[in-house]
Amino acid sequence: MQERYIATVDLGTSKLALCVAKVVGENVQIIYYKERPSDGMRYNCVYNPRRAAGPLRAAIAEAEDELQIKILQVVVGLPRYNVRQETASAKIDRSDPSVLIEEEEIINLKSMALDSYPLTDGSNELIYGAVPQSFRTDDVIGNEEDVVGTSSDSLTGNFKIFVGKKKAVRNIDIMLNDAGVALAQAIFPPAAVGDAVLKNDEMANGVALLEMGAGVTSVSIYQGGIMRYFGYIPFGGKSITTDIRLECAFDDVLAENIKLAFGACMPEKLQTMGDKILQINDEENGTYENLPVKYLSEIITARCKEIIAAMLFLIQESGFADRLRCGIVLTGGGANLVNLGNMIKEISGYNVRIGFPLASRFSSDGCPGIGEAEAATSIGLILEAASDPYLNCIEEAAKPEPEVSAPVEEVKPDESGQGNLFQPDDFGKVEKKIKKIQPRKQEKVKPVKLPKEPKHYIWTKLNKIFNDGFDGLFGDIYDEMGDNKEGGQ
Repeated sequence: MQERYIATVDLGTSKLALCVAKVVGENVQIIYYKERPSDGMRYNCVYNPRRAAGPLRAAIAEAEDELQIKILQVVVGLPRYNVRQETASAKIDRSDPSVLIEEEEIINLKSMALDSYPLTDGSNELIYGAVPQSFRTDDVIGNEEDVVGTSSDSLTGNFKIFVGKKKAVRNIDIMLNDAGVALAQAIFPPAAVGDAVLKNDEMANGVALLEMGAGVTSVSIYQGGIMRYFGYIPFGGKSITTDIRLECAFDDVLAENIKLAFGACMPEKLQTMGDKILQINDEENGTYENLPVKYLSEIITARCKEIIAAMLFLIQESGFADRLRCGIVLTGGGANLVNLGNMIKEISGYNVRIGFPLASRFSSDGCPGIGEAEAATSIGLILEAASDPYLNCIEEAAKPEPEVSAPVEEVKPDESGQGNLFQPDDFGKVEKKIKKIQPRKQEKVKPVKLPKEPKHYIWTKLNKIFNDGFDGLFGDIYDEMGDNKEGGQ
């Protein structure tokens, strides 16, 4: 089978993750995964393309050097911020009811629903993606598997579509151009992350997937094997870091390191750790500060309670709060916070587990961190992109062609029967010519020229985007956070 390569970029508020996979048939093998701090990002969106391109350019160069390949294009995850969900439907009347319904008709029906959906602001909005909800024929109402292979006079489909900001996508294009790579696909991550971390029985019986990133926390509801709802709030791990920085008068780097090393929720359950005191040395002034771990936990717990309350509000708003038989799956970088899962269970009453990428759906070649919760988005993008049999993001580095020696002139014998290339009078002339000959320089391999503009074939079926803001219970909070540039989220 043909060997293909897929490269994905997870653009986060605080980190950028580059992942490369080798795909042979249905076998997906992760051969590279590394994270580095991101720049020019806020609320999971690119707001400064030039600054955002720097870390991406460095990440691609490092991967190319280690793998000895050339990355020409990448698959990118779309922002989860400023995204709203809508419903769309389409119907086709079939000319020959005796012909069984095929998968191509489902794809065409989805395209019709997306193309016909009336966006409120077409100049500023774009459809990020769509998830089929149900299909109806003359005799059957069900999912795609139920209707494919049946006969009917008509076919109707209902879809959940996700609309976001066109500017956010445009900034990604500009960033990729600056970084020197093309856009292969742009994928809305929530559904892809669900395929990477959720078990089939969880998606069938009802589960809420909470993905806690640095700048945005999102919730996706699954029921009957289908994603039924998506919501988000502009709070995440970066908000916790900011609270520590402001309360303790630290810089961002120190506050983040302290959170990662000693951060925990629920100070009453820290046991002996709650009695520990951290001594923070100031090498410039020769002084130090004491920070009790229990006090640090109280700061973290206050913000986590706010995030959990907002998530439970979204779950209640979805209408599936009483149908989550498998509870909550927590994933993303924020899932590593000690006692966060226990805190969610105590407040909500749902069973909670940490969502690690399911090893049964891919293999890895000794990539550190690929099995952690923060790698869930990268794995989801890889699995989603691998379903396209024509996608290949990577080519092997060009190799110099071997030099071809000049043909040797055949030596013919002279009148005396001896071979002689020159006449006696020509020796002086030839000797002078030989002195002028310069050694041949080794030809340099010309680098692969990348296209100046990214390929947008994925966007031919995406035509509109999202409204701003998050109306409802937390609207005022979000407006205040959006005006606060100090957090850098």
